[in-house]
Amino acid sequence: MTPTDIVLYQAEWCPYCARVRAVLTDLLLDYHCVNVPRDHGQRTICKELFGVTGIPSMIDGDTSIADDDDAIIAYLREKYGKK
Repeated sequence: MTPTDIVLYQAEWCPYCARVRAVLTDLLLDYHCVNVPRDHGQRTICKELFGVTGIPSMIDGDTSIADDDDAIIAYLREKYGKK
């Protein structure tokens, strides 16, 4: 596993989050998951960090990507993919 500063804000039931987790696993990246409530109104941490309540959202050091699995996957492959 490659250590990273990645924090993924997600939910186990979310298919878009599952796509991101699969890529993180494929790239052998060590990351931290924060499971958020189903109710958007209770996702205060996402609202504070990203300005939105959608998931998946990710922080990696100074990079943050909110509510966009395609953008997160592209970022992960660009930064951590095999060259």
